[in-house]
Formats: sequence, C-alpha cells, structure tokens
Amino acid sequence: MLQTVTPNLHAVPSMRAPIVTIRCAKPRDLPGLREMIAELAAHHGDAAPITPEQLERDLFGRTPWITSLVAEAGGALIGYAILVPQYRAVEGARGMELHHLYVRPGHRGTGIGRHLVAKAREQAKMAGCEYLSVSAATGNFQAHRFYESERFVPRPVTGMRYLQKL
Repeated sequence: MLQTVTPNLHAVPSMRAPIVTIRCAKPRDLPGLREMIAELAAHHGDAAPITPEQLERDLFGRTPWITSLVAEAGGALIGYAILVPQYRAVEGARGMELHHLYVRPGHRGTGIGRHLVAKAREQAKMAGCEYLSVSAATGNFQAHRFYESERFVPRPVTGMRYLQKL
C-alpha cells in the first residue's frame, strides 16, 4: 500500500540575516559611533578620550570637519568609516583619507567592510576627490591584504611626520 505524506504547512520560519544599511551618520548615531571609536582604540591598545560634544561638533557642527558612514543592521550600528579631507597642493588634487574603518567582531568577514569602502569611494567622488587613501599599521598584514584586495595601491612612507600641539 502506498502512503502519502502531507507536507507541513506550518513550516518554521528561516532565520535570515538582518538587512544591512550603509548610510551617512545622523545625530542619533553619536552614542553608538563613539562607542565603536572606543572599541577600535582599545583594539589598538589606545584610549579614546573623544567626548560626545567633540564628535557632534566635528560631524554636525557649524563647520563639519569629518564625514562618518555607518553600517546598521536590525536597528544597531555594526560598523563605521570616518573620512577626512586631504589636499595635494603640488598636484591641485583633492582627496579623502579613510581615517577609520571598523566592523564589530561579530560581523567581520561578512562584507560589511567592503560595503563601507565602496560607500567611502562614492562619497569621495561626490565631493570631487581624485583619490581615496588609507593607512594601516606596519605589522597589520590582514589589513594590508584587505586594502590591496580593494584596489588600494601600497605607497612607500618616506621621512618623518611631525606634530605641534596648539
């Protein structure tokens, strides 16, 4: 005798990864953005004395100094990038420095960093920039491989960089 099986019409819903949105930071993102800046600093063994007021001033103040992109999923910030304008006077070339690129540990390896870099490229182009630059610590080979896979070309560092506190 042939038996038929009735399909279960009440299937268990599958768990889908949340949709990730890459967008410019908004004032409501300041606490999460500052928290991620502190996480990145701690990862490098540094402190992050930046205050919420400084971050707000530099992102949304009278003269915004930086641009921040954020990656958001399920209502939570999971990564960010900070862009800072640059200029090469000899060439008359505008550029952007990808000053920070960070993805929270639980979301690494999922393409979020690549999406943040793509959005950073787009932002730089919209600002009339001719180049996007980024740096990584000498021994951070994982970052070197990542940036090279994103078509960044390594350039030698020459000379010393000096700083004077004002």
